[in-house]
Amino acid sequence: MTNIIEISGLNKTFRTSRKHEPVRALDDVSVAVREGSCMAVVGESGSGKTTLARVLVGLETKDSGEVAIAGTPVTTSLQRKEQRARARAVQMVFQDPNGSLNRRLPVGSAVDEVLRAHFPLTASQRKERVSELSKSVGLADSHAQSLPSALSGGQKQRVAIARAFAAEPKIIVLDEAVSALDVSVQAQVLELLHELRRDKGLSYLFITHDLSVVRNIADDVIVMRQGQILERGTVDDVLDRPQSPYTRLLLECAPKPGWKPRRGVIEHLNSKIAS
Repeated sequence: MTNIIEISGLNKTFRTSRKHEPVRALDDVSVAVREGSCMAVVGESGSGKTTLARVLVGLETKDSGEVAIAGTPVTTSLQRKEQRARARAVQMVFQDPNGSLNRRLPVGSAVDEVLRAHFPLTASQRKERVSELSKSVGLADSHAQSLPSALSGGQKQRVAIARAFAAEPKIIVLDEAVSALDVSVQAQVLELLHELRRDKGLSYLFITHDLSVVRNIADDVIVMRQGQILERGTVDDVLDRPQSPYTRLLLECAPKPGWKPRRGVIEHLNSKIAS
């Protein structure tokens, strides 16, 4: 099986102010995602997983390293036509769907906007395609005419997924795309994503902190901390037979039935790793 994403030696540093040291968000990161597979990226907040996703879709520029999509290198000097092709090939679904929806317009307009950008379709053809996409994510035609405020969180996330699929991409990057949903809705959206990947032959890069979600959707997983990859492998290998002390601690700290939050969990985790 060929690789749809190939990332090699990726580095990204953020300079917040003159008073503070630069933050190394990505430190020599190399990742390969197999075509048609789902790669999960896990780690605590600040581990670099979201920066990795944003560099891949072009929302952040890399300092150094190589990124290739379907064998084609991605550079900062892409021409307008190449930028449009990249935007179509790689779509992103964010944690908060409100960011991609105009609260003053019906949600169907968000999907129609993608169709107008990438395909030479007539208005009637776009309307028909919006209907098809809505049905593919479990929404009725009437939902397309609704304002975002009239939809539930799960329904809005389904619109965001339909919007991503409208471009007919090869890759979808999902950044904590189900973390804000209720457990029952989360399960429905995960099943939807699984079915769409199977039917469309898509590849996913799935950013999450929830290890139970990783087991439900991913084939492979990488574990990140402080901009570096500490462990990688199949889901069964990494979650059932972790080699890194950090991965084992993540598994130990994962919420279990009856779990109640307590203060200092992350501080405790970091102190145990340091020791």
